[in-house]
Amino acid sequence: QVQVVESGGGLVQAGGSLRLSCAVSGRTFAMGWFRQAPGKEREFVAARRWSSSTSSYADSVKGRFTIFGDDSHNTMYLQMNSLKPEDTAVYYCAASTRNYVFYYEPNKYDYWGQGTQVTVSS
Repeated sequence: QVQVVESGGGLVQAGGSLRLSCAVSGRTFAMGWFRQAPGKEREFVAARRWSSSTSSYADSVKGRFTIFGDDSHNTMYLQMNSLKPEDTAVYYCAASTRNYVFYYEPNKYDYWGQGTQVTVSS
């Protein structure tokens, strides 16, 4: 059984930074970050395969967010810079045990974290 545990959310002013962490137990192919704002559907933010140096990002976060992993600690991070009020949402980490080329869709993931709130004030 794979466990996914997120941490690092909080309140920050616009233009500030936050780093989210996602610790995962067990063997997985890739990790992703999604977010869900009130009244909106869950949306893809970023994803990365453990075995690759390439990452995928939503257009809305490109150039501001970076996903990177620490293989030795089975932890994937999401560094969020230049935060905007529209980034406010609950952020979820997800783990996939399946081998795909792309990981944009939630149904590509098998395990999800509990979510962590990120609030960006204007």
